[in-house]
Amino acid sequence: MSNQTRDAEYTMGRSAGETERLIEQSQLYDDVTRRFFLRSGIAKGMKVLDVGSGAGDVALTVAEFVGPDGTVIGIDVNPDILKTAQDRADAAGFANVEFIAGDVRTLELPNDFDAIVGRLVLLYMADPAEALKKLVTHLRSGGIVAFQDTELALYRTVTHPDTPLINQLIEWGLAVFEGSGAHLNMGMELYRVFVDAGLPEPTLHFEAPMGGPEDWPGFEYLANSFRSLVPLMEAYGIATAEDVDIDTLAERIQVEVATSKRPLLLPPHITAHTSLPA
Repeated sequence: MSNQTRDAEYTMGRSAGETERLIEQSQLYDDVTRRFFLRSGIAKGMKVLDVGSGAGDVALTVAEFVGPDGTVIGIDVNPDILKTAQDRADAAGFANVEFIAGDVRTLELPNDFDAIVGRLVLLYMADPAEALKKLVTHLRSGGIVAFQDTELALYRTVTHPDTPLINQLIEWGLAVFEGSGAHLNMGMELYRVFVDAGLPEPTLHFEAPMGGPEDWPGFEYLANSFRSLVPLMEAYGIATAEDVDIDTLAERIQVEVATSKRPLLLPPHITAHTSLPA
């Protein structure tokens, strides 16, 4: 992991389209996150802090796990997206979910949370271990720490001579995340981050959605991901909007998958959870 002195630029940008992409992403990774929370011990009646809530998908999933007797507080630095998150929570009937705008590392928060969770947030933090060390001060004894992050550095292993378009997308994607200062290998670094934060060694799992059928939503999701990435790709001189050709990208990826008979692997996620001593 690089020795960053400041947080990475949020690679995917801020837009209505990006908010929709986050919701699509949650649908594709929903099973991964639900299995993760089940393993980590998130249960009825718990008070949970969700770090980097975005459009609220993780918080809404946690709300299902803790039930009406539990509480979920979601934090994000982007106040605009939290309006969407709160609207979605209200529409779903979750009266026990609250969102607060700010940097979770510096906000005044209570110290009685039963669990702290986060998905795709540590990769953007300058010092994830130091951030985690501060976050766990808000946990009660025996509290759960559960973070899910992407492992982009391993993504090159899926390149193949029969998938030149996917190969190119992988290189472009890695280049823009690296240029933004994000931690490409955050998934594999979760173990070290937990230990360096003074936490017990975490339990880890590696999962990634895959698909090949023509109607699989992963093709459109990947194209929309590049729609969000294009501004920084152009700013960094990696590729232009014309190079990417977003409007035909999903179809071209699907055709390449069908022709090569190699399924599309979406970015792998690694989950890590542990508990404080009781």
